[in-house]
Amino acid sequence: QVQLVESGGGLVRPGGSLRLSCAASGFTFRRLIMSWYRQAPGKERELVASISGDGDSLWYADSVKGRFTISRDNAKNTVYLQMNSLKFEDTAVYYCKAYNIPMSKSYWGQGTQVTVSS
Repeated sequence: QVQLVESGGGLVRPGGSLRLSCAASGFTFRRLIMSWYRQAPGKERELVASISGDGDSLWYADSVKGRFTISRDNAKNTVYLQMNSLKFEDTAVYYCKAYNIPMSKSYWGQGTQVTVSS
């Protein structure tokens, strides 16, 4: 059973930065595709960024390209989301997701709140 624990959320002013972390346990981390999603109040959960097991393949939503960077440290079983130039519309609960390809199973973290406010 994969367990995911997010951290790093908080309150930040527009233009500021935050780094989210998601620590995984319970599975061989490098075999997991890791993603960050977010859900704003009244909106559907949306995919923000994904990274392959070896870190070579990355994907970003258009809304965050050039501002957010996803990365992973397989030695620490952790995936990160560096968020720069934050905007009001980035306010949401951010969730970490792990996808186990061989088992076709997804696992979710509990979420961490990011609030961009002046």
